[in-house]
Amino acid sequence: MSSGGGPGRMRQNAIYRAGVLGRRPSVPTDPERLERRARRAMSARARAYVGGGAGRGETMRSNREAFGRWRIVPRMLHGVTARDLSTTVAGTHLRAPLLLAPVGAAGLIRPNSDVAIATGAAAAETAYVFSNQGGDPMEHTARAMGDTPFWYQLYWSTDEDLVDSMIGRAEACGARALVVTLDTTMLGWRTQDLDLGSLPFARGEGIAQYTSDRRFADLVAERIAAPTGRPPTTVTLGAIRTLLAMSRAHPGRFLDNLRSPVPRASVETFLDIYSNPGLSWDHLATLRGRTSLPILLKGILHPDDARRALDLGVDGIVVSNHGGRQVDNAIASLDALVAVRAAIGPEPTVLLDSGIRTGADVFVALALGADACLLGRPHLYGLALAGADGVRQVIENVIAELDLTMGLVGVPDLASITPDVLVPTRP
Repeated sequence: MSSGGGPGRMRQNAIYRAGVLGRRPSVPTDPERLERRARRAMSARARAYVGGGAGRGETMRSNREAFGRWRIVPRMLHGVTARDLSTTVAGTHLRAPLLLAPVGAAGLIRPNSDVAIATGAAAAETAYVFSNQGGDPMEHTARAMGDTPFWYQLYWSTDEDLVDSMIGRAEACGARALVVTLDTTMLGWRTQDLDLGSLPFARGEGIAQYTSDRRFADLVAERIAAPTGRPPTTVTLGAIRTLLAMSRAHPGRFLDNLRSPVPRASVETFLDIYSNPGLSWDHLATLRGRTSLPILLKGILHPDDARRALDLGVDGIVVSNHGGRQVDNAIASLDALVAVRAAIGPEPTVLLDSGIRTGADVFVALALGADACLLGRPHLYGLALAGADGVRQVIENVIAELDLTMGLVGVPDLASITPDVLVPTRP
């Protein structure tokens, strides 16, 4: 429970007191300025991967435009001086209705990116959904979280034993829930990456969950032992650079990796099996017998898919269009949230991902039916500017604005953030 001096006032005071000494925040509070500065700090490949979307970027724009179709209506003289931002989602207690979204290949921004993100999340007491495409093994990232809860994202591989191995490791290192991403059975048409010819995973970046896995190591060994019949690789400067990148990204000593067939075989094995284009409801029906963790399905946009997911007995769904990275001109996640919540009623757990930039965005999403939100690109922008502390600052800024918005609107807790606090904008 926060008083009038809750996280919003505390964050403001910290910034303004530093301002008296001539210090400005190292991470901008304005989301557009945050993105601009972070993009300048990133490489071209990082900018394309983190900031790019599918096709012409229509879905990315739609995600933001959807928030513009709603307006918050503050009430006066309400006398609300204390606000409770805490909640419990899928059995996990949260300081505020915010988790960090899983984003793969964050090592394009900084080395040991997942550990740095975890360090920042822990400092802000905020849950983090570890990426299946992380640059650090989940066990290392889990240690950086300390006592702060985390969930694990699962991409369903074509190798079922690898699926079980990933789930088992997530359970063993303390994950509180399993988030199965459904919408990336194939990569979308990501034009910024394509124009650079840049796929991080083809350089061994973002596959640390695999190269740290025993089942995956067995698959790599089988590949090396099998006759390939492949033509020899053409030696170019680009090929040499890729080999060097693979050797750096792979566990172990760089010089040993450079002489070994394992880094290259690991990349080739990953590209063959990392996601399953044939993923179906039948696969998902097996999950309850494979894990004791709460299960959430990420990538739901259609009400019928939401109903079917709940009929399977999952513990929650994440309404998401993958930040606009998979299908161009897809429905905005916020618009899908409204339809999904109307279809399934008030009880099931529903999170919103894609398009969240500010605390006011979180407030709108909660009013339209979300139980919590996932924050994606902004925390990576904080990482680009100030490492782990940049992640912390971004989280604190979003939570601060949510707290202040609640106080100014006059709602004491999350249950009071209902559709009545919003009005649609006129067409």
